[in-house]
Amino acid sequence: YGFLRDWVGVENLSVMFYDDPNLVGDIMEYLGEFYIKVLSKALREVRVDFAMFWEDMCYKTGPLISPAMFKEFLLPNYKKVTSFLRSNGVELSWVDCDGNIEELIPFWIEGGVRGFYPLEVAAGMDANKLRKEYGQEIVMWGNVDKRALAGGTITIDAELARVEPAVKTGGFIPLVDHGVPDDVSLSNYLYYLEKRKRLSQEI
Repeated sequence: YGFLRDWVGVENLSVMFYDDPNLVGDIMEYLGEFYIKVLSKALREVRVDFAMFWEDMCYKTGPLISPAMFKEFLLPNYKKVTSFLRSNGVELSWVDCDGNIEELIPFWIEGGVRGFYPLEVAAGMDANKLRKEYGQEIVMWGNVDKRALAGGTITIDAELARVEPAVKTGGFIPLVDHGVPDDVSLSNYLYYLEKRKRLSQEI
């Protein structure tokens, strides 16, 4: 979805799903095959620890396409690519998708994806909730509210305390849930890094 969205724009792609679904399907199938061909040589020569898909197919309140569309257009190609990756020793696949991804998580899991990032707090994502819902079936990065870092030590401590239960279950790295904003001072960021390091070492 992500590259096609960049090529034609969100609005145009949204219309294409209805006006020309065969073209969308052909492009997504081509991309799946293209990724496999590009990766084939690399995976023969390099040991790869994990794969990362970039999508950005959700907004603050949910996905930009329906779950039914995901299942029809994307799921078969996810399965194809993640199956290829696993057959070449890459067991873990991640997806980088902003916004609220909750509705699509079950489909990504079905498609062979177990890792999720950045879990934006402003979009309502909550690592503790996801851990309770999916257990150790998933792994996570992110979910530290980037806005909290500008507030100073008190807000940083509170934000890390919020995600601490999920950290202690394992399989979760508490990273800033996107790029660090310009209003975050270096001293605040270094404080966050030190507190995150301590929290991660306690598990």
